[in-house]
Amino acid sequence: MQKSTTHDFYMLRCLELAMLGCGNVAPNPMVGSVIVCNQKIIGEGYHKAYGEAHAEINALSSVANKNLLPQSTLYVNLEPCSHFGKTPPCCDAIIAHKIPKVIIANIDPNRLVRGKGIEKLKNAGIEVITDVLVNEGLALNKRFFTFQTRSRPYIIIKWAQTEDRFVDIIRNNTNRQQPTWITNNDARMLVHKWRAEEQAIMVGTNTAFLDNPKLNVRDWVGKNPLRIVIDRSLRLPSNLYLFDGSISTIVFTQREVPEHNIANLEYVTITFDEYLPEHILGELIRRQVQSVIIEGGTKLINSFLEANLWDEARVFTGNKYFGDGVVAPKMNCAPTTTEVWDDFKLEIFTNLFPLAKNN
Repeated sequence: MQKSTTHDFYMLRCLELAMLGCGNVAPNPMVGSVIVCNQKIIGEGYHKAYGEAHAEINALSSVANKNLLPQSTLYVNLEPCSHFGKTPPCCDAIIAHKIPKVIIANIDPNRLVRGKGIEKLKNAGIEVITDVLVNEGLALNKRFFTFQTRSRPYIIIKWAQTEDRFVDIIRNNTNRQQPTWITNNDARMLVHKWRAEEQAIMVGTNTAFLDNPKLNVRDWVGKNPLRIVIDRSLRLPSNLYLFDGSISTIVFTQREVPEHNIANLEYVTITFDEYLPEHILGELIRRQVQSVIIEGGTKLINSFLEANLWDEARVFTGNKYFGDGVVAPKMNCAPTTTEVWDDFKLEIFTNLFPLAKNN
């Protein structure tokens, strides 16, 4: 391995391109690639959607004069694949086009790839340099690296609280009432953007019943995440938006799975004990769900916090006071970043266990 600072400019472009695939490539990583000849970019591409061509193939295809490729350097933020998956191996295409040099940010942690792509390129006589902007590459693909190295989805916890740290007023658990808004439309748009970036979104029983949320993407452009609701005793009424069949939805319950004819709705029976978060995550791992955002309620959020099963907490604090109500979860660490908007504050907390770097 060789660390480098001279290639940062082109690798930054790879990372910019990779971001264009956000929300569309999971469970694959976000990958961008550029091809440089005589200090000029002659081709670039990114992985656009799961199951479609990878970044390197799109970059190679974009080069107008293929005769320049044997004199060029290919940059890519993740090790090129060497195995057949949804698409043929990228290494084979790089070798076939006689690319003499490949610059990489991160080694792929996937056991099907890990180091094998680099080895294949080197065996073909190609010079390979790794670890260029390695930390930036890890940050970009934090969901993918978490899934591969920790065997669980990347977990984002989100809530809104008042200045006096309440997430809700006390509401009647027998009759649904309209939720009390703590933030504003700007915050809601941001939350919908976040939803479009993650594979799944989860709420607990009380949140589903009292708020009757749709958990879709309305104030942003993007794909709707998989909806997950916890309903231990199957007490939620069938007329909730969550059961309208418009979006794939999973209900985790302790009861026997009921028969139904609602499209896109699946009931999964799991054990409800002190390891409930682990049981939920085990099922999501089996389904290759790489990231999940937990939007409530307090009981569900606290269960993940207490199990230390979280990666980010995104906490809105609105310019309101309830005086009494449902107490907000409490973070036992300082925020990593704080943003002050017109009438609310957004704090981002990060669980600081390091992702595995290149080996």
